Amino acid sequence: WLYSYFIENYLFLHITGLFPLDNVVDFAQDKKKIASDIFLANKNLIDETDIVIANLNPFRGKEPDAGTVWECGYASGLGKDVYAYIDSDLTYIERFGENEKHIADDNLSFDVDNRLIEDFEHPFNLMIACSVKKIVVGTFKDVLKNIEKFKISSEEALSIYDIDDIINKMSSITSPQYRK
Repeated sequence: WLYSYFIENYLFLHITGLFPLDNVVDFAQDKKKIASDIFLANKNLIDETDIVIANLNPFRGKEPDAGTVWECGYASGLGKDVYAYIDSDLTYIERFGENEKHIADDNLSFDVDNRLIEDFEHPFNLMIACSVKKIVVGTFKDVLKNIEKFKISSEEALSIYDIDDIINKMSSITSPQYRK
């Protein structure tokens, strides 16, 4: 089980995550100034990144968070690779229940307000789906496992990581999930 834990957790190059909540923003100022500071700080973090990994699960409806979508578009526009993770492989149209849509004579689907429902066999709007390099059904960690340029061999890992530290960490693990 120690080997499988090592493979699962250490066979990636050193990666430094930049997270929106890492920003320092003064919340004791006007709300519009706070919003502007958050926007600029997050934009600057995207400018610093090599890639973006985004949670594009539905947020307040059937579409991903609008701010996250903007960040993905901005990163894509800068030529950065954007990866996404989602919980379900349902297409956008499949997210609508039978009581939330109807099919017209021309085989197009419309929602209850008679707005066309996009159907390009993607989990969300085509502009988002087509700007993302890879959409992974799973978690953030599953995305990392799918990015080949971050994977390294066990020999490389042994030369990079402090083996004594790894052994100590692995020895302290009591979770049965790593005892295979």
